[in-house]
Amino acid sequence: MVSKRTEKKKLKRKRKRKTILSVLLILFLSAIAFSVYEYWAGKNAAQEDMEKYRDEEKSEQYENEFTGDDEAPEDERTNVLILGEDYDRNGTSRTDTIMVGQYDKEHNRAKLVSIMRDTYVDIPGYGKNKINAAFAYGGPELLRKTIKQNFGIDLHYYAIVNFKGFESIVDTIAPDGVQIDVEKRMYYNAKDVYIDLYPGVQNLDGSQLLDYARYRNDYESDFGRVRRQQQVMSALKDEMLSFTSLIKLPRTIGTLQPYIDTNMKGDTIVSIATDFLKDTPDQIETMRIPMEGTYSNQTYSHAGAVLEINKVKNSNELQEFFENQPKEEDQTNESNNSDSSDQS
Repeated sequence: MVSKRTEKKKLKRKRKRKTILSVLLILFLSAIAFSVYEYWAGKNAAQEDMEKYRDEEKSEQYENEFTGDDEAPEDERTNVLILGEDYDRNGTSRTDTIMVGQYDKEHNRAKLVSIMRDTYVDIPGYGKNKINAAFAYGGPELLRKTIKQNFGIDLHYYAIVNFKGFESIVDTIAPDGVQIDVEKRMYYNAKDVYIDLYPGVQNLDGSQLLDYARYRNDYESDFGRVRRQQQVMSALKDEMLSFTSLIKLPRTIGTLQPYIDTNMKGDTIVSIATDFLKDTPDQIETMRIPMEGTYSNQTYSHAGAVLEINKVKNSNELQEFFENQPKEEDQTNESNNSDSSDQS
């Protein structure tokens, strides 16, 4: 009698386990199906829009020519050249944004340097000109060489972000907009650029956020634009890390792909993103080249208005910014603070 009851209980437990496993399996498969659907939905929607902008032949050429160290050691810092690309009314590509991003996995630090496009530098094989001319002459590879020659920083990867794609990316990860405190009235209407923003805290959609980041028609000029671009990058980082954005991650990845030219392999992107999400830096540390007090405004017939820089000062400060790590006492204090919090 006892053995029959025991057998019945065992059978019940077995059925219960089987039911739970079946439910978990269904949920798991549903999650995969949802992720795959969202990924392809995002990719297909973006691909259709990008066919009129994307030059696949040029993208392949960029990747084949780029000779930076394409495999950053896992325990070292990863440097990425980030470029914002736009097109004029004739379809000619132009690089308005030049940044170098660094992710230091070991010390959990993220850094972002904006290099102003009018910075006057030596371009290998072409002489002196604005730094954004390097991209026009020889794509990301020549720009990599230019940055290395002038500032002593080498790059592992590049990522070219199309401005049209930027709008779609923002609208995907933040359908309700990104909260920005617009500091002043911003109005500009000329050629293929139209900007019309009012002051105050507000949620900006992709198109408005791009306008905010690109605005330069005030006394700050390009300096204000660089400051706003860094502010936007920080705000987007927060949006990407939000719960709602994580749910939309498959569609976001699908949307991103057609709009970004990069030499980073898929597994590298996943690895870096996973490390970043597991232990996200509190903030993105920022810097601007040229630094305050290290440049003068000049004009040359072949280049127009430029920022002539003190190359030694900017190079030294940039290298120190990227190579500087937290002091041991700072790390000890952080550890002690953490221990105190745990005990309380």
